[in-house]
Amino acid sequence: MASSSTSSNQKSYKYHVFLSFRGEDTRKTFVDHLYASLKQKGIHTFRDNEELEKGKQIGQLFKAIEESRILIIIFSQKYASSSWCLTEVRKIMECQDENEQIAYPLFYDVEPNDIRHQTGPVGRSIAKHKTNKQIKEWEKALEGAGNLVGWDLKNIANGHEAEAINQIVKEISLKLRSIHLSNDDNLIGMDRRMQDLELSLGIGLNDKARMIGIKGMGGIGKTTLARAIFDKASSHFEGSSFVEDVRELSKKKGGMEISKKEGLRSLQERILSGVLKDENMRVGSVHDGKELMRMRLPYKKVLLVLDDVDDAEQLEALAGDWFKDGSRIIITTRDEKVLLAHGVNVKWIHDVSLLSDEEAMSLLSRYAFKRYIPDEGYEELSSEVLRYAAGLPLTIKVLGSHLRGENEVVWRDALKRLETIPSRETLEVLEISFNSLEDDHKEMFLDVACFLKGFPKEYAIRTLDSCGFRATYGLRILEQKSLITIFNGRLGMHDKIEELGKNIVRRSHPHEPNKHSRLWIREEIEELFTDDLGTEASACIGLGLVLKELSPEIIIKRLGNMSKLKYLFLIGDGDDCFPGDWKFDQAKQYFPNSLQYLHWNGYPGLSLPQTFRPNNLVGLGLPGSRIVQLWENGERKVLKKLRFLDLRFSNLRTLDLGMTPNLEQVVLNGCQDLTEIHAPSGCLERLVYVNLVGCSWPVSFSLSKQLESLVLLSLHKLFVTVECLEEFPRDSTNNLPMLRLEFQYSKEQPSSTTGIHSKGVVLDIQPCTKLESVSGSFFGLQHLRDLTFHGCIPEVPNDLDQLKCLEQLTLYSTHIKCLPDSLCMLKNLNFLKLKDCQHLQELPENLDWLENLEELSLSSASIRRLPDSICMLIHLKSLQLESCRSLEKLPEDIGQLECLEELNLTECTSLGDIPNSICKMKCLRYFHLPFCSQVQKLPEEFGNLKLLEGLNIAFTGICHLPHSISSMDGLRILGSTSLTQSYAFATEIGTSEYGTLCYIQAELRSQSTKNYLKRSFADHKAT
Repeated sequence: MASSSTSSNQKSYKYHVFLSFRGEDTRKTFVDHLYASLKQKGIHTFRDNEELEKGKQIGQLFKAIEESRILIIIFSQKYASSSWCLTEVRKIMECQDENEQIAYPLFYDVEPNDIRHQTGPVGRSIAKHKTNKQIKEWEKALEGAGNLVGWDLKNIANGHEAEAINQIVKEISLKLRSIHLSNDDNLIGMDRRMQDLELSLGIGLNDKARMIGIKGMGGIGKTTLARAIFDKASSHFEGSSFVEDVRELSKKKGGMEISKKEGLRSLQERILSGVLKDENMRVGSVHDGKELMRMRLPYKKVLLVLDDVDDAEQLEALAGDWFKDGSRIIITTRDEKVLLAHGVNVKWIHDVSLLSDEEAMSLLSRYAFKRYIPDEGYEELSSEVLRYAAGLPLTIKVLGSHLRGENEVVWRDALKRLETIPSRETLEVLEISFNSLEDDHKEMFLDVACFLKGFPKEYAIRTLDSCGFRATYGLRILEQKSLITIFNGRLGMHDKIEELGKNIVRRSHPHEPNKHSRLWIREEIEELFTDDLGTEASACIGLGLVLKELSPEIIIKRLGNMSKLKYLFLIGDGDDCFPGDWKFDQAKQYFPNSLQYLHWNGYPGLSLPQTFRPNNLVGLGLPGSRIVQLWENGERKVLKKLRFLDLRFSNLRTLDLGMTPNLEQVVLNGCQDLTEIHAPSGCLERLVYVNLVGCSWPVSFSLSKQLESLVLLSLHKLFVTVECLEEFPRDSTNNLPMLRLEFQYSKEQPSSTTGIHSKGVVLDIQPCTKLESVSGSFFGLQHLRDLTFHGCIPEVPNDLDQLKCLEQLTLYSTHIKCLPDSLCMLKNLNFLKLKDCQHLQELPENLDWLENLEELSLSSASIRRLPDSICMLIHLKSLQLESCRSLEKLPEDIGQLECLEELNLTECTSLGDIPNSICKMKCLRYFHLPFCSQVQKLPEEFGNLKLLEGLNIAFTGICHLPHSISSMDGLRILGSTSLTQSYAFATEIGTSEYGTLCYIQAELRSQSTKNYLKRSFADHKAT
């Protein structure tokens, strides 16, 4: 195996701090107090009278300097009179220049200029050494040290020495923590995860005590993140405590099971002891603990971390309403519901992200090879390990540790083993979340892991509801416990959690698939069906593309005999599910009568089998099937329990809804052969969703007035676009909460939509390249809420004011040059979005009439100015003007938009000065100016924007930040090259209080500026 030498050259230091001072000036006064304060903070500090051995002084002195991370030179009036002190400062400056050590000057009763230029009492002291051969080296060392950033004691805390020492010790502690974090090999990828968390902490603010949540699946790094932020931030607080394993400690003590109350009482003692620095704190009961916290903690600003909380009762006992303003309580948990139940603000709940590919490779290499890249020859094997780990830090650490020092053969064998035997350490951590679930939610979790991962959420809900679950609530529970994700309407699940679920199903009888509750592995299904083993426990089977591998007769025979089967999912490959010469026999028993949910893509029958008794069937999905009608020869079998029917893109011709009296959802989109839907009166009392998208209209379908519960009727993308609306049963829409209509490829508009009275209509005009006109009669939809135009329309109708209920108007890539004044009469309009309307040259002057407007978007418009009336939109939260290249200026009074949260001026290349009034926007959080090359500066009072979180000035002409920006906490700046290449900027950063900034990101081309900034930022809190 290749060498596992580390690529890091980080040195291990014996001392945190070295103190250089003139004994007769400060030993028993200032230095003594500083040393005691450093020691109290746990900072290992060297000072000569404590550490030097008699007779070994100069050698040990130099060794102590070399073994100290931070070097503090305490300059006093007689410092330069000592050749020993001058020898120390020369050695310190050598270490500062050559090593990673940091030197700070501290000016005690002496002027910095006297040190730099050897004048005043310093000059008189060093004159005594004028005959010494080392005088030139000493003078150079003094000059260099005097130019470093440090502390001038008389300018700190108004000269109050005790307070000055507290501040100096705090800054040293912060610097040491920062060094520790940057050098900690186990904190790979932690920087980017900490940035958003630091913003939520709002360190330095004295607002109401704030609770911040860190949530995520087991093993993702919640504790590591919480520990990193605790180590970095705790020095800013008067007291701090990190309580690990709250879940375990509330149940166990010394490895023994204890009552919950005893566990909580013990945790209360830990918190009070840690925060109050009193090892003898004792609490009689949980109630007493709460009262003691309420009495003692309101007088101390604290940082408290409660790690791995899983019960709201824990938070009630440990984190009540007894904290002092400015305190911060960080809670890590797998269960978001615990945070919400305790009142944690959603905006302060943070999800921990998985590692990126680069971070994962670094972490694996750190554990497997003790370096940050794989050893030669192990690159491909490392990639395979990472594919298995799927970005989960816990799994990466476990596998890296196990494979350390092993040869390639062992690596490959271990990877093969993982294909069938998962990592035990990972599963044990993840299973904690599974064990906390109620029984029905455990079953739902297993169904998602085995079958439903990746499926649309609505489909999963229908499926699980059909099997007797309350899926909407259950999926929310799984999501809150970080076991599933829902993204873009689909269920997601991390690979390791999926592996956990499948392992739980199989582990009791790993080699007896007939005893498994769920079957999804192709080989096991084939074995089960081929050998006719029978099943003892199978309730769910998912047959993927295995139908081609098995004889249809075998499949049908075995399925019919599975008397316990509740869920059957068959998905083939279009019309090739079965051999073309196989004949579907309608009289055979194809399905067990126990089925509650049946899904068969490409079902080959023209109707359901005659022998099938679907008395338990709740969900039926036969998409893309040959089915023409539910039952053959007019047979009427009532499906009393059927709630979900999905026959989309089938050959369905007629549907009798009288046989489905409890139907809630019917999906028939793409059924082009559909001619009749029979709906007897009173049979659709529970129907809430009807989808007829793509059905050839008209369909004989009398909705009448029986659809009192209908929520959504979807009729968009009708193939006949004009005549369809004339045939639509308008009197049936009076009670519809939502009706969606979408028109495409039409040359003319429907003559009238009057009479459609849905409570919420969405009208979407797709790219109608042949559309010649749009007249006002088009807007007979009195309850229209959302109107969208795509593509080419010559102009917007003048009678927009008829749309009294319109809330959103969107125009995509239209050719309009102006908007009608009638637009300003829409009192309910919340969103006006004009996307890529390049011909738009002006806006109505009376925009202020849109009194409820919250978002105005004008991307790529050709406007040169905004009307002054825009400043009167008191509810406007978002103003998007990106790529408005002709825009020359903003209204002078734009600062009146006090509710504005985001102002986007990206690529407004003609824009000049930014009005001073912008500094009055009390709610502004994001200000984007990239590629505004004409903008040269920001207003001097820019620092008044206290809530600003993000400022993007990349590729602008800004080369100077106003000094007021130094008062802004947590601001993130994406800078410009002209800004960071400015030596003046570098000097400002080095000499002012820009340490309150969270970070500045920019391209640095000048090496000298890079070096200066590196030194400057090393001496301040910014990164």
